[in-house]
Amino acid sequence: MSHPHVSNTTPAADLTRQRLIRAALELFTTRGYHVTTTAQIAKKAGIAEGTIYRHFASKQQLVNELYRAAQRWATKVAQEASRSLEPTNTRAQLAAVAHGLIEGATQDPSIVKLGLLEPLGAVLDDESRKAEREFRLVVERLIAEGKAQGVVRTGAVDVWAGMWLATIAYALQKIVAGEWKSGDAGLRLVIDGAWRAISA
Repeated sequence: MSHPHVSNTTPAADLTRQRLIRAALELFTTRGYHVTTTAQIAKKAGIAEGTIYRHFASKQQLVNELYRAAQRWATKVAQEASRSLEPTNTRAQLAAVAHGLIEGATQDPSIVKLGLLEPLGAVLDDESRKAEREFRLVVERLIAEGKAQGVVRTGAVDVWAGMWLATIAYALQKIVAGEWKSGDAGLRLVIDGAWRAISA
């Protein structure tokens, strides 16, 4: 999974920025956002603390940028899954979204943990909330399509999307924690359970 970086900077600055992003991501997801300091991020990245502020205005801007990268990645996963399958097969489309998210959690647990599992709440800015809504809307559209076809039960689409995502989040937590691996039987149970929770 690629992280956003500014292309109009020098390669050395880009490299510093990438080291900074990886260090912050690791600390935010192991220690937690609130207890992690910019001094700790700088030390882990092997740079002076002041260097952080050449790339990010604040620790909050840094976490928001990481969060948005994760949400945009999740949106892309959901869009690709919905485009690659017949629009008449909502169950298969949602399963493809789940598999894509699970694959991401296997490859880059930190970004999935920060973007989809950490309760950042008040730390998130408007742009991050917008990115979060975009991901949610893709899932809601898939579910609305299923509802129109009669395969998803009647009721509020946002409620079904919330239930489906909460169920899938259980599997993502297991993967991120290293308790499950891609291909474990539990993953199939979770994906089936998520579908059963919303199917007609």
